[in-house]
Amino acid sequence: MIVALIVACEAGFWVLLVLGLAVRYLLKWRRTSVVLLLCEPVLELVLFAATAVDLRNGAGPGWEHGLAALYIGYTVAYGHYTIRWLDGHAAHRLAGAPRPPRPPRYGMARARHEGALWLRTLLGAAVALALLQAAVWYVGDGDTSSLRSFQWVALRAAGIHGLIALTYLLWPKRPKDAPGREPERETVGR
Repeated sequence: MIVALIVACEAGFWVLLVLGLAVRYLLKWRRTSVVLLLCEPVLELVLFAATAVDLRNGAGPGWEHGLAALYIGYTVAYGHYTIRWLDGHAAHRLAGAPRPPRPPRYGMARARHEGALWLRTLLGAAVALALLQAAVWYVGDGDTSSLRSFQWVALRAAGIHGLIALTYLLWPKRPKDAPGREPERETVGR
């Protein structure tokens, strides 16, 4: 049941997002679009409540409960960012607004951008860890190994993303025509 609810929440997220943006830019109903977009967090609350009820009714904690916590953490951290990004593109395509700025591609500006994304991942991992720990305490003496394993998944995801973001800081990408950049050598086939 929880897996089906996760899939339904993800589908509902995109349906509400498309409806909200279509109502905003095609029908020009700004208030209705705000209401539709504000319904997005309700999906996560429904998933959270259903997961808690499932555990309360005696379901053994399984991978689906861990997945629900990761999903909620991800949407808390990246949901608003995704909505804002798509809103900018919808405004450009449907309402004639200027094209939204692209993320920086080079140098310290790119490193700051990647660092900000990593902070979002860190927030998502923290939310997932908190939800999983609350579930562990809620279950009590039962087998919580699957919940603990998803805590490690959240920590590993944050750690890997942190390492990737750090590479942009330590070895900033430069444009091909930047001064001080070595020209690429051509290899000759033998």
